[in-house]
Amino acid sequence: MSKRIRIEPSKCIGCKTCELACSFKHHGMFAPSLSRIYNEVFLEEASFVTVTCQQCDDPWCARACPSGAIIKHPDTGVVEVIEEKCVGCRTCVSACPFGMIKYVEYKQKADKCNLCGGDYPECVAFCPTGCLTFEEEDAPLRTKILNYVNAVKEGRLEV
Repeated sequence: MSKRIRIEPSKCIGCKTCELACSFKHHGMFAPSLSRIYNEVFLEEASFVTVTCQQCDDPWCARACPSGAIIKHPDTGVVEVIEEKCVGCRTCVSACPFGMIKYVEYKQKADKCNLCGGDYPECVAFCPTGCLTFEEEDAPLRTKILNYVNAVKEGRLEV
């Protein structure tokens, strides 16, 4: 069974430690703009929303990639950008319905969460409140989410 990053919004304090840990692990610098996980702070509502790649079952980013640079590993379920194959066209950025793929200007390549390449994700390791956990995928919950997404795509629901 695949493991995923689970986010518990009620535990998030908006500290952005996850962003700092991620950017340092993958880019060697503390630069939240280069993070593969994003923590949005809504000051007026005093709430925080943390999001990262959903590691989709049928990733639109991979289907849209003209160079075959995005693959889904069948054994782990991780969707990954193969940097050597990426031509920097940004088609995947447009294709992701969740906005979880970013174009990294200094590399001229696409970048997204790959769950730290099989290691324990840095964002989870450094989360001070336990808002982030790395655990076996909750298949019934994922099915509910996919049913909702499909209903929205088919125009049966409005967001």
